[in-house]
Amino acid sequence: MKKVLLLSLSAIALLISGCSGKKPMYEYSNYSESYYQLKQTGDAESTAQWKTSLEDSIEKSNALAIRVPPGIYANLGYLYLKVNDTQKAIAFFKMEKALYPESGVFMNNLIKKAELMKEGKKES
Repeated sequence: MKKVLLLSLSAIALLISGCSGKKPMYEYSNYSESYYQLKQTGDAESTAQWKTSLEDSIEKSNALAIRVPPGIYANLGYLYLKVNDTQKAIAFFKMEKALYPESGVFMNNLIKKAELMKEGKKES
């Protein structure tokens, strides 16, 4: 009886431990390190590294079939907005809004700002 119970418990423990290899919720790549570097130096090289980190996070998330982390599309859109690529900025802001509807008010404001920049107007 003890042998059967011990064998059953071992089998259950083995099954449970085999299920622990689940996918991560988000893939941030080296987001934190590159953002920290950007804040420390603020130069073009660190900005390019952060942009690459954001793009890597999107690529890896898609490869793993998981959601892109919150803020990744918005940050990438903001980088495009800073260099006046309003079309890409708006596209990324819309992706952020679609994936995270709770960001809608903020994303709508950024989209409006990008559209005004595209038209060559200043925001009032």
